[in-house]
Amino acid sequence: MTVRDTDPTLIDADELARQRRRRVEKIASWVLPAAVILLALFLWHWTVVANEIPHYILPGPGLVGEALVANAATLFDSWVITIQTTALALLAAVAGGVGLAVLFNQSRFAEMAFYPFAVILQVTPVVAVAPLILIYVTDLDLGLFVIPEKVLGMLIVAWIVAFFPILSNSTLGLRSADHNLRDLFSIYGATRWQRLRYLQIPAALPYFLGGLRIAGGLSLIGAVVAEFVAGTGGMGSGLAFRILEANYRLKTDLAFAALILIALTGVLIFALLSFLSHALLHKWHESAVKREV
Repeated sequence: MTVRDTDPTLIDADELARQRRRRVEKIASWVLPAAVILLALFLWHWTVVANEIPHYILPGPGLVGEALVANAATLFDSWVITIQTTALALLAAVAGGVGLAVLFNQSRFAEMAFYPFAVILQVTPVVAVAPLILIYVTDLDLGLFVIPEKVLGMLIVAWIVAFFPILSNSTLGLRSADHNLRDLFSIYGATRWQRLRYLQIPAALPYFLGGLRIAGGLSLIGAVVAEFVAGTGGMGSGLAFRILEANYRLKTDLAFAALILIALTGVLIFALLSFLSHALLHKWHESAVKREV
């Protein structure tokens, strides 16, 4: 037994040092990103002023802020449309990805038959597929309401982009259950669905949540790409359409304002999904427990 193990003053000193380090890291996690953002805004402003760049080529952050405030109502309406498309596409990707992952896990033949098509959807550039989708889709009558063809087309495009990460991560997670626990379930005569419910789904949850964080950003990208391809006003005029409209009218400050809203929306989606992942995993999974030490 060493002196370090027996001397309580040394133990208290180590604990105080750890607490101090945790406090510094917690403060730095907020201060450092804020400082970098402020520095980037300053450099942006200085570049525009020092080089006398015209505002229709590169507006300064002040002009972008003014455009954001002056067009807040219009941009908010467009933001609502974009976030609706993103959310619906993400929900559809979760339903389709998880459902197919469970099917692939239960049937090897189904995986061999359909997984190549999922890969093809992933590797095919969505910009090339989107115009065809918008041409061929028609209004979808669900009885209680009708989804217009352009809205449905944008949903399909965004779904294609967000679908594969959830499918691949969920499939990998369902296969990652401990083989010793699998043997234990077999010894006790567990059915296939009991093994799926009590062993494989909990084991797959961290993988699924990792894929969900990726798919959240990709669904926003897919929604924006679909809006660019649709390229018309009226119903479905999201933030991407506002960028196109602003560029046509040489209102570059408004285009930057819409672009900043898209970026902030992506950050918000990632933050919400990260919080969901932490809430579901922090009490039991090692990847989340370690971050609290």
